[in-house]
Amino acid sequence: MHFLSLAYTFVFSLTAAPIVGNNGCMPDKMTMDSSGFVLLADFVPQIVQEIRYYSTYNFIGDRIDGYEEPCAILTREAARALREASNELCAQGYRLKVFDAYRPACAVKHFQLWGMEDMDLRMKEFFYPQVEKQDLFKKGYIAARSSHTRGSTVDLTLLDMKTGKEVDMGSPFDLFSERSHPDCKDVSREQFQNRMFLQDAMTRNGFVPLDCEWWHFTLKDEPYPDTYFEFPVSSAYLRKE
Repeated sequence: MHFLSLAYTFVFSLTAAPIVGNNGCMPDKMTMDSSGFVLLADFVPQIVQEIRYYSTYNFIGDRIDGYEEPCAILTREAARALREASNELCAQGYRLKVFDAYRPACAVKHFQLWGMEDMDLRMKEFFYPQVEKQDLFKKGYIAARSSHTRGSTVDLTLLDMKTGKEVDMGSPFDLFSERSHPDCKDVSREQFQNRMFLQDAMTRNGFVPLDCEWWHFTLKDEPYPDTYFEFPVSSAYLRKE
């Protein structure tokens, strides 16, 4: 109980202070305003969704705070761009499968608190077998502030429509390892080509990849580059058009 009290005090001090902006001087904003967001299923109904942080099969082993429904939510601009990528890939026999999209600020706080709990290693063998838990933030596998919370970042893979299976990318989603770096040489030629096939489709449609996660893409011209959102992952918080 004493540890949790200290942990909550520590995280509150991190999040209550003004967030320094990308330019180093203008503070970023935190808001509950969900008016610029949409349900991804409404924009791209052919996309498959497996929202991992709503389930217990994730690197923590519990449902993550703020995930009230197993649905993907994105800014309207990101959803439109993803629709173009999806249409292009469907014409080639693939569907996009989404693991995470918008992530509320309270989920990132959940990650931070979990990172401070030394004894909770339930999912280590599945998600970070070669990395010590205390190094996950230092090595950049978990961010203290996530681009997902700005609403235009998505984690996804490809589904082969002929087989109904995920395309082999050489490492599973959320494996915290150098093997998950898009340019990792410790994967087969076919696995590397699969990563580049996904990356090419996403970049052609306006997304920017991340250098340590083959599944992670952010809309280049994201509409809220300095705003972090706090509303839960729930259709109830979205405006009906």
